[in-house]
This record gives sequence, structure tokens and C-alpha cells, in this order.
Amino acid sequence: MSLLLVILGEGAGIPSLNRTWESSGRSELSSYTADIDWGILGPFLVIALFIVSIIVIISIAFYILIGSPLTVGAMHYFKRSAEGEVRMGNVGYSFNKDRYWSIVLTMLWRGFLNFLWFLLLIIPGIVKAYAYSQVPYILSDNPNIGYNRAVELSKEMTRGHKFRMFVLDLSFLGWILLGLLALGIGVLFVQPYINATKAELYLELRHNALTYNLTNEHELRLAPAAPAPYF
Repeated sequence: MSLLLVILGEGAGIPSLNRTWESSGRSELSSYTADIDWGILGPFLVIALFIVSIIVIISIAFYILIGSPLTVGAMHYFKRSAEGEVRMGNVGYSFNKDRYWSIVLTMLWRGFLNFLWFLLLIIPGIVKAYAYSQVPYILSDNPNIGYNRAVELSKEMTRGHKFRMFVLDLSFLGWILLGLLALGIGVLFVQPYINATKAELYLELRHNALTYNLTNEHELRLAPAAPAPYF
């Protein structure tokens, strides 16, 4: 489950190193481009751009239609494991006709909001990423809660806790660095600990939300729906 979350971009990623070019390198590149026959190379560039665009579109569609439901399913697995039910079948939780499209639309809405905030500045984007971080767990409780309500409830759950959540993530840094010493493979052994901790965090935030009436057991489907009154 942890490996799946890492692949889907929801786990702790391995930092990448950006190559930097010296000014001399850039000047040599500009001299090379001056000798290129664009009349011959142009059609190949158009074809390459078309192929890359198709790959990007397919990748985005795959993440929206397959990746995001799998993300919710994996987090549902960890949440249910924290509650005492360890069952691999929980990863397929989202692929039910009564849940699937609600989960896809809500996760798409969350991703869109995160994207908009990161377009502004990095720091507001990080803050909002923490604010929306509980959406997959909320969907694992009630996939039909509605995309606006899921985001709003996640914001209410994390209000006043975002800095402590950041400190919690920092506490994993030493373990991640230790895992990187083993050519990155060690991170896969640390990741289950991180995912299990995040599931426990959600259960604690959910408990607080229920205590302070930010939500109720019926909305999160933790209790049977109240029967309709008879007239």
C-alpha cells in the first residue's frame, strides 16, 4: 500500500537534484542552435511535441480516473487497519459504482485547488495542501459527502493543527534520510510507518471534529442513518 502511495505521489517523495548550466555551456548551446536547419528538424519537433502531449494527456487521465481512486483506497486501507481491520480488499474501496464518480470529482477538485494555490506562492500552497490533506480520509468514510463539503470539513479539521502536522512531517525526515542511504530502497521500509501514523492522525482529527460538532457520525457514516419519521 505504501509503495502504491509513493507511485501516486501521495507518499514521501525522494528529492530530485536539478542540473545547473554554466554560462559557457549556454553560449555553446546557442552557437549550436544557430547551425540547425529548422526546415528539416521542424516536422520532427512537431511530431515529438504531439507525442509528448498525448503521453501527458493519457498520464493526467490515468491519474484522475485510476490514480486518485487508488489513493483513497490505499488510505482507506490504512485507516481501517488503524481501526483493527487489516484487509487488502480495502484498496479497491473506491471502485464501486455508488462511490467512484463522487471520489473522482472530489479528488479532482482538491487537486485543482492545490494547483491554484501553488500558482500564487509556495508557502500558501503548502499551507493549503495541509488544509486539504484529510479529504481522501473523509472520502473513505463517506464518499458521497460532496466535493465542497469534503474540502470544507478538511479545512475545519486541520484549523489550528497545520503547524503541528508540519512538525510531524519533519519528524520523519531522519528516517527518510536514513532510507536514502540504502540507495532509496530503505524509504520503502519507512513509508508504512509514515502512512500508519497519518491514518492515526486522521482518527484523532476526526475525534476532535465530532467532539466540537464540526461534523457528526451520520455525515461520516459512522452510525446508521436515522430512520425517516412517520406521519
